Amino acid sequence: MQLITIFAMLVAAGGVTFALQNNVPVALTFLLWRFDSSLAMVVLLALAVGGFIVALVSTPSTLRRQWALARQTARIAALEKTCGAQRETIAALEGRLAAAVATTVVERPYLGLKQIIARIGDGEKRAPPADV
Repeated sequence: MQLITIFAMLVAAGGVTFALQNNVPVALTFLLWRFDSSLAMVVLLALAVGGFIVALVSTPSTLRRQWALARQTARIAALEKTCGAQRETIAALEGRLAAAVATTVVERPYLGLKQIIARIGDGEKRAPPADV
């Protein structure tokens, strides 16, 4: 956007320079309307009318963009609030899960390799310990 503004300023400066170097009186006619003035005034008036038309044409898109930005900013704030609430819920659930796991730990007897081999060598056929 700044590049367009700089370009417009350069065009305006060029128009002013052109207008100041061309002070010749001119007559403009459009249908039944006649306008007598200097060429400089005609060029400056044409530049002003062109700038006004550009402003009128670009205003709706600029307003739409600003409204969309405001809606998106509000949506982001709502989503961040929801995300924070979800993080708090997750932390609370993880705490409850850790507490539940800590209270339900079941001790299983540890069978080492030596004990397993000794039982197989005795001829006993025992079922392996059930996993909890």
